[in-house]
Amino acid sequence: IHFSFLDLSFTTSSIPQLLYNLSGCDKPISYTGCAIQLFLSLGLGGVECLLLAVMAYDRFVAVCKPLHYVVIMNPQLCFSLVSLAWVCRVANSLIMSPMTLWLPCCGYHKVDHFLCELPALIQRACVNTAAVEGIAFILAVGIVLSPLVLILISYGYIVRAVLSIQSSSGRHKTFNTCGSHLTVVSLFYGNITYMYMQPGAPPRTKASSSPSSITLSHHS
Repeated sequence: IHFSFLDLSFTTSSIPQLLYNLSGCDKPISYTGCAIQLFLSLGLGGVECLLLAVMAYDRFVAVCKPLHYVVIMNPQLCFSLVSLAWVCRVANSLIMSPMTLWLPCCGYHKVDHFLCELPALIQRACVNTAAVEGIAFILAVGIVLSPLVLILISYGYIVRAVLSIQSSSGRHKTFNTCGSHLTVVSLFYGNITYMYMQPGAPPRTKASSSPSSITLSHHS
């Protein structure tokens, strides 16, 4: 249910504006719309990272401690973990969104991206953004990289448990249990790596904006 809600929210917050931008050369977006996109992209993306870590722990308990699964993964613990994921990411959005949107841009309202995302908005600033980038990096380590480490640790134990299973049917059942989650983790973190972990580019100037740039409008 949570992942369905995340996908629906991502689609609703970005696709309509993207389709509108494809209809012409001018690609305006209101300041309010940009702020909403930024808040949702920061919040929903982080929630997915944390929920994937929770699901990895669930698979770990199911494979490595099957007899204790019902006791360990009780409804209270599941609710607490999911609630913690949402609270952490909403708090991150409340910190980073205002901090990024308040960066002075010296009259330059182009965003070199098809969405209002954190790296593109920081890049348009005309002041030193080292402090903002440092805070963003610390939060990213806690909410993006830490869940990945927990996922890898969980699957390390799962692989060790699978190797100790003698029957092929047992290994096949374990693969069915973990295969879909591994696929989602690979796609999600693969996209993050491709989009956000490329070598840094020099700041854009007004003359070097890409065709996919959108323009912030403070009139709507």
